[in-house]
Amino acid sequence: MNDAERRDPAVWGDVHVQPGEGREVRLVLSETYAGADIGIPIYVWRGAEPGPTVYVTAAVHGDEINGTGAIRHIIMEELFTISRGTLILAPVINLLGFERHSRYLPDRRDLNRCFPGSPEGSVASRIASTIFRQIVKRSDFGIDLHTAAIRRTNFPNVRADMSDPRIADFARAFGAELIVSGRGPQGSLRRAACAAGCATIILEAGEVWKVERYVVEYAARGVRNCLIHLGMVEGEAEKPSYRVETDRTKWIRAKHGGFLHFRVAPGDILEAGQVIATNTSLTGQEQGEIVSPRDGVVLGMTTLPSVAPGDPVCHLAFPSEGNLKHVERAVEKLSEDCLHQRMREDLSHGVVD
Repeated sequence: MNDAERRDPAVWGDVHVQPGEGREVRLVLSETYAGADIGIPIYVWRGAEPGPTVYVTAAVHGDEINGTGAIRHIIMEELFTISRGTLILAPVINLLGFERHSRYLPDRRDLNRCFPGSPEGSVASRIASTIFRQIVKRSDFGIDLHTAAIRRTNFPNVRADMSDPRIADFARAFGAELIVSGRGPQGSLRRAACAAGCATIILEAGEVWKVERYVVEYAARGVRNCLIHLGMVEGEAEKPSYRVETDRTKWIRAKHGGFLHFRVAPGDILEAGQVIATNTSLTGQEQGEIVSPRDGVVLGMTTLPSVAPGDPVCHLAFPSEGNLKHVERAVEKLSEDCLHQRMREDLSHGVVD
């Protein structure tokens, strides 16, 4: 975006955040039926020296609060020091959904399909417009934190438009093992921000309605890595033990109704024909197996063992080129207490018995 469109990240209404200072500000999004303001808290953290502005947002879907936990962790634990530029931290974007433990706004609109929004549109469009003008238009880069949808879990993966070199560099800097390339859905915060010149990526990790400690650790580490990459934070970035980049994913679906016994976990590397789950009747009679159609990595899974025909069971990412043997070798060398293995173990609870 051009300089004429940019907003000063240090000035928020009557509040001026000084260099080297971190302050909470309030951003008014809408009004109640009684005319009272509805606002969200934002933490603005400036370095002593000039530099880029980065936003980190969470709970654009109001029930996806792992990112909320990660942002709170960054603020409360002061995991790093901003030396250059400005970091804008917004723990909850969709406050109306968050208060109702809902993905959506009260009118059932998906806020993440309404960007960049309009100040004259629906409630969702007006909220999106405020977020876009007040946060995105102050920023050079963005990280939007998400989880899987209800009754699913995701192994951490970054999603970004890897055809854009600036976005691709930022996505790789996060340090995720899995990167899925794509522009994102029409109306999503990421897609609209990128179109406006603010290079934005998302992290998908974990489940709704939870703050999972290893997801929090993973997200906070990734944010720190990105800030180091931009020269905003001192230190060495943590690199992944392997990386798979792809634009090819597929949901594997149940062929029959029944009860599933899962044989894989989020983050697992699968071979073609490997059993993902066994489908049985309610009395335990085997009705068939669900298998991987080709070599791939488990991006996400259902957490609900009961299925009907056509229900999504396992979300696989397929490598764009080569095979996954190098990934298998890298994983075999990992220690049991590394974050990757702790994450896999934690996310498999309730999925693999």
